[in-house]
Amino acid sequence: METVKVSKKYQVVIPEKLRREAGIKPGDKMVAISKHKILHYIPLRSLKESKGTIPRLTTEELRDENDRE
Repeated sequence: METVKVSKKYQVVIPEKLRREAGIKPGDKMVAISKHKILHYIPLRSLKESKGTIPRLTTEELRDENDRE
């Protein structure tokens, strides 16, 4: 677990270890989501860049055939 401090300008530095693990580079855009008072920052990636980032993810049986009209 990493601890960060919020500056007077409400800025936070993402620790180097976490930046490396997430593949975040200067200039990257992030999506910020607040859910149940927990902040989530997700690197914004194109579908092409995202392909293969979640091992064993499959789109099979994503929707029931009856839902398709």
